[in-house]
Amino acid sequence: MFAVVEILGQQFKVQKNQKLLVNKLDKKEGSKISFENVLLIDNDKEFSLGNPTIDGYFVEAKIIKHLRGDKVVVFKKKRRKGYRVKNGHKQHLSEILIESISKNTNFNKKVKNADAAITKSNSKDQQTKKDKEEHNLKSKTLSELKEIAKNKKITGYSSMKKADLIKTINSSN
Repeated sequence: MFAVVEILGQQFKVQKNQKLLVNKLDKKEGSKISFENVLLIDNDKEFSLGNPTIDGYFVEAKIIKHLRGDKVVVFKKKRRKGYRVKNGHKQHLSEILIESISKNTNFNKKVKNADAAITKSNSKDQQTKKDKEEHNLKSKTLSELKEIAKNKKITGYSSMKKADLIKTINSSN
């Protein structure tokens, strides 16, 4: 059984008990970590390809150690100009051990979280409507705003500035 999983923006083909070098992870040595961006699963009998990921699958791994890779030499040169620059660096890496590739049994929690996200997006839609109304009021002239305030029966609008008038009209809605 193997899986293709995305770890820190890179895709890796992983199997159980496989050691892997990845870019440095922010966890301590010996800690366990799970990756939920599983792109492909193949266990001899069935094959699943995600669109873009497969829901319900995850890969568990254990961080063995943090280390630095081999030195990479970066040499720049422009011919006939006398320009030569030599730089180098060692990449920070983490060695991980893949412990398991398994299916998530708590998939219903994600569905509930998605429902909560939908209600949050509805409140954002209402906020954007208010922002658009305020933008429409900003494009109007002071005399038009005073006329709107008069129709809404707002008192004291004659001595207000444009910004104050917009605030009072929005608060009366």
